[in-house]
Amino acid sequence: MIPYFLNAQGLTKRYPAPRGGEPLTVFENVTFGLRKSEFVCVIGHSGCGKSTILNILAGLDKASDGVVLMDDREISGPGLERGVVFQNYSLLPWISALKNITFAVRSRWPDWSRDKVLAHSRKYIELVGLGGGAEARRPAQLSGGMRQRVSIARAFAIEPKLLLLDEPFGALDALTRGMIQEELIRIWEQTSQTVFMITHDVDEAILLSDRILLMTNGPYARIAESVSVNLPRPRNRSEIIHHPGYYPIRNYIVDFLVRRSKELTGQGAAVQAGNRSSTGLHYPGEVDPLTASPSPPDQAEPEPETGGRKVATVSPLRNPSNQPHDLRRSP
Repeated sequence: MIPYFLNAQGLTKRYPAPRGGEPLTVFENVTFGLRKSEFVCVIGHSGCGKSTILNILAGLDKASDGVVLMDDREISGPGLERGVVFQNYSLLPWISALKNITFAVRSRWPDWSRDKVLAHSRKYIELVGLGGGAEARRPAQLSGGMRQRVSIARAFAIEPKLLLLDEPFGALDALTRGMIQEELIRIWEQTSQTVFMITHDVDEAILLSDRILLMTNGPYARIAESVSVNLPRPRNRSEIIHHPGYYPIRNYIVDFLVRRSKELTGQGAAVQAGNRSSTGLHYPGEVDPLTASPSPPDQAEPEPETGGRKVATVSPLRNPSNQPHDLRRSP
């Protein structure tokens, strides 16, 4: 078994029903691993529990069942070894952009001198392209894109072992989103931090990630597949769409989201029964759409029983409109 830096094992989230009814199980038996310095995106329809999983990894929520281990230690609450970037920025409104970052840096390294804290904070302000006086403004005086840059700089500045991104570009216009995506790639390549990101945008996930975890629809959602994004780095938006492997990966993911995610809904127990480790946990095998066959799983365990169901493949059609596929606009 390939050792994982982070292990989410058998995560389940249930919400009690009012008046003693049947509880709502949003997702169950969600098991996956993250390798160090890996960039992993999660895609699934609204309501499958993506943000809840991220909050559990951040220590901001608790699973009904299951456990999360990072460096073989259980996550039981928030910690500075994990940085979080939310869609709504979450900046302190009464202090400047720079002070938002220095506040986090001082919390992370309380023994550092004032000059060292300031120099470290300015380094990350510059990495996200903020300067020329913008760092002295309060969040209300910044555009949405600039606020999100501050939020990303603050998260990277504390040098977390794990960076959690919850749709960080969802509220931005397309042009600003594209610019910050490329800045995120550049910073991640320089820092080699482990990133776990939620997105609804298929093209964004392909641009950023090493792997994409695909979730079935809720309730009883699960991670059905782990798709390898075997496209060369460094990547940028203008060139990646011309790579011959881009549209086979994109079409495979869209086919899952439009068709197979519905077909697999509620089939977790049946599908996973034949692909469990000795501990009873199911790690989804990695699928490489460029070879149209699963990569060897991360564990020496039997292949899953599919009951004769064939894994769908999609021909590598071009996207004439070249528009990003966003689940929030799916039919």
